[in-house]
Amino acid sequence: MIELNHEQLMILSTVKEIAQREIKPRAAQIDSEQRFPWETVRVFTENGLLTPLLPEEYGGINADYLLFCMIIEEIAKVCASSALILIAQADGMLPILCGGSDGLKDRVLPGLAKGRLAAFAATEPDAGSDILSMRTRAILKEDSYVINGRKCFITNGSVADVISLYAYTDPEKRAKGISAFVVEKGSKGLAYGKNENKMGMRGSINSELILEDCVVPVGNRIGKEGEGIGNMMAALDTSRLFAAAQAVGLAQGAIDEAVRYAKQRVQFGRPISENQAIQFMAADMVALTESARLLTYHAARLMDQKKRSLVSKYCAMAKFTASDAAMRVTTDAVQVMGGYGYMKDYPVERMMRDAKLIQIYTGTNQIMRMVTAREIFKD
Repeated sequence: MIELNHEQLMILSTVKEIAQREIKPRAAQIDSEQRFPWETVRVFTENGLLTPLLPEEYGGINADYLLFCMIIEEIAKVCASSALILIAQADGMLPILCGGSDGLKDRVLPGLAKGRLAAFAATEPDAGSDILSMRTRAILKEDSYVINGRKCFITNGSVADVISLYAYTDPEKRAKGISAFVVEKGSKGLAYGKNENKMGMRGSINSELILEDCVVPVGNRIGKEGEGIGNMMAALDTSRLFAAAQAVGLAQGAIDEAVRYAKQRVQFGRPISENQAIQFMAADMVALTESARLLTYHAARLMDQKKRSLVSKYCAMAKFTASDAAMRVTTDAVQVMGGYGYMKDYPVERMMRDAKLIQIYTGTNQIMRMVTAREIFKD
């Protein structure tokens, strides 16, 4: 379905091996303990997988978006929380790579390939889908900005070394008054609230950030004042693509578990895989996942081809299609496995909980449908 060159095939082979050997055995424990997997970060770093999209000059492997989606997919098959580490890293890194000054990129980006973590901070308690309602303010004072506000649900928030953060520099201009900044761990005035206690993705940290007279040098501004909204929207497009890849991998992992179980589980004298009811469920699960995969790969190709006029529409469609598919597929996987599927001894109940978040984060699926409809009906 997809033609990959030798180097890309080698990278994916390495990712599959790492996923099975290093990540899958720890996935249940990470979920149970709601613990951020620093050992997984180490494995990603040692194998050059923490920031694949980074150009080689900054320590990355210059992967294209399609390959990165495949990497996310392979990791998500065994542990969606671990895949989210890669997504959060890319979400925090790409605004700097795409909009930062050369000096800022040279100073910040190489560390992200060596184990420093990144985060993307836009959401606030009163500004989720309605991002223009954000209350965070950045005021220029001499050679620094002083930022005040709160961010919530920030993936990697309290563990991130580098945060791409959005604030109003001129609230009266609304969207044109939003600017983007790099806020670094240890910055004066940056504090952390609670890490959220979540239903799923429990191996990923989502934090509240508190900025009280947080001092950020002018050199840490990403682009010019007022360019933050364009930077943010571009980052959200890519984040939705990555979420779609994560959902595809999660759905495929659930299919693999359910099929393996159905072949082994004997009831009424034969494996339940011979029952038509189970076969029809499996057929629907595979069809949904394959459809989502094709749409996700197509959106990734559009990103690689820089077809900006189509990117928002296809990334939004891929995100809601794939995450809705993952929610149904994981739910059906639990059903195929019956009482055992509901128990924590098997991974499909974790996968079902993880799938729910993908329908919500980086733009709810209702918002994704609004984005798609707007693109369909625009002049």
